[in-house]
Amino acid sequence: MSSKPALLRQKSFVCPVVRNPFSHRLHLNVFDKIRIVVMSLTIAPIRLLLVMLLLFPSWIIVMVALAGKNPLDQIPISGWRRSLKHILTLLGRLQFFILGFHYVTIKGQRATFAEAPILCFAPHTSFFDAIIAVILGLPSTVSREENRHFPIVGKLLDFLQPVYVSRTDQNSRITTIEEIKRRSQKGSNWPQIMIFPEGTCTNASCLITFKGGAFYPGVPVQPVTVKYNTDTVIWTWDGPPTFTTLWFTLCNFNNGIQMEFLPVYKPSQEEIDDPKLFARNVRSKMGQSLKVPVTDHTYEDCKLMQEAEKMGLPTEVGLVEFQKMLNKLGVRRETLAERLHEYADMAKSEGYIGLEDFAKYLNLPVSENLREMFDMYDRNGSGKIDFREYVIGCSLVAQPANNEETIQLAFKMFGGSKGHLVLDDLVQFLQGSVNMTAEECEVLFHQVDDQNTGRITYDQFKAYAKKKPEYARLFTSFLEKADIEMEMKKEEGEEETKKDPERPSSGKKED
Repeated sequence: MSSKPALLRQKSFVCPVVRNPFSHRLHLNVFDKIRIVVMSLTIAPIRLLLVMLLLFPSWIIVMVALAGKNPLDQIPISGWRRSLKHILTLLGRLQFFILGFHYVTIKGQRATFAEAPILCFAPHTSFFDAIIAVILGLPSTVSREENRHFPIVGKLLDFLQPVYVSRTDQNSRITTIEEIKRRSQKGSNWPQIMIFPEGTCTNASCLITFKGGAFYPGVPVQPVTVKYNTDTVIWTWDGPPTFTTLWFTLCNFNNGIQMEFLPVYKPSQEEIDDPKLFARNVRSKMGQSLKVPVTDHTYEDCKLMQEAEKMGLPTEVGLVEFQKMLNKLGVRRETLAERLHEYADMAKSEGYIGLEDFAKYLNLPVSENLREMFDMYDRNGSGKIDFREYVIGCSLVAQPANNEETIQLAFKMFGGSKGHLVLDDLVQFLQGSVNMTAEECEVLFHQVDDQNTGRITYDQFKAYAKKKPEYARLFTSFLEKADIEMEMKKEEGEEETKKDPERPSSGKKED
């Protein structure tokens, strides 16, 4: 088997240390199960009831504070309305105390607004992270637009005047950045802005890509790391449902949280000009403090996980480190969605692509050329191709070869000089090059001949080649090997001539 090209083994494309930061499984021992049963029959229901009862006075205070005020006003609350924050903070702290968060450990020193207008928290692991806002005295936040529509909680959010962001509105990203810039300017009357730059919940095993919202203003930020003493609080895309997370946390005797305020990070001019660099450097500092790796996963990976599940594939198939695919290969979200559909058509081996699946998708027999190409895609040599490997393979192996020049040359060599191909052209070429049977050639012919005219035009040939770029790579490999064989034969002929210069080329004796 031929060695695999070095291009596909660049360190920048190695698999992440943490395969799936969006998956979480609880591992309960016998003691844990006994505790959950006992607490469920005694303390947990009382805790939940008291927390729900305390929501009512909180809601009354918020309604009074918002009376006569448009919640979308971009002017910070002041006067008597602002003083109500102290009461809400006390009620919020009491609620979390009842939930079992009896002690909060704080390390380091919180910076003032003048020193750092933005506070960056990570990792973002749970809806229980709301306790951080309570501990900080209800600062300004960034929240999903959808959260506004939750009963009671939506009104509490409106009172905090967060920067609302929509994941579906294309313009929301721009308006969010502009609003964060406005609130973080020197002399602003807004409180500090509390941001979880990861933008979605993870299992805390790593720090995923930081969104740029906290870094576009180009102002100093204070990184703050967060740790819980229990994993029941973790709320991810692929993990225990919301109520299970809530109930199991209620069943803990004590839930601890630790926040560490790291030194204020002042951006250099280079980082001000490049917010993504600013975000990476802050994340690196936080990762070092937490002693966890960093990866290029994003919220887009979560959406791909959901799409993979809908197609009957394992959820982890959708994990490709989207940010890395975008930065290194220029592969956008729409392209990944298309690739996922192609992958689903091929992946018949428990959610992965085996060699036989690969050959069947291309309607080709397993040959040396096909096996070599499969090995190029199979980056870790596992004998199967996952979705991440497929995306990288398409970008680095197949697509570069699938250009107009290659397609025109292939059409001509198949017999297209007359302006079209017929079945005999395909049979003659494919039987000689990849040992396809006449029946296999006929199946492939009818797939390309989508008009059932008995002939393939160049436009049909090109459209099919664009749909399956692997053919172009196989064709170029065939040409390369043919050139090598011709060169070797030529060299052998020259060697024979050097050994017997008097010997005639015909091989017959001269009279």
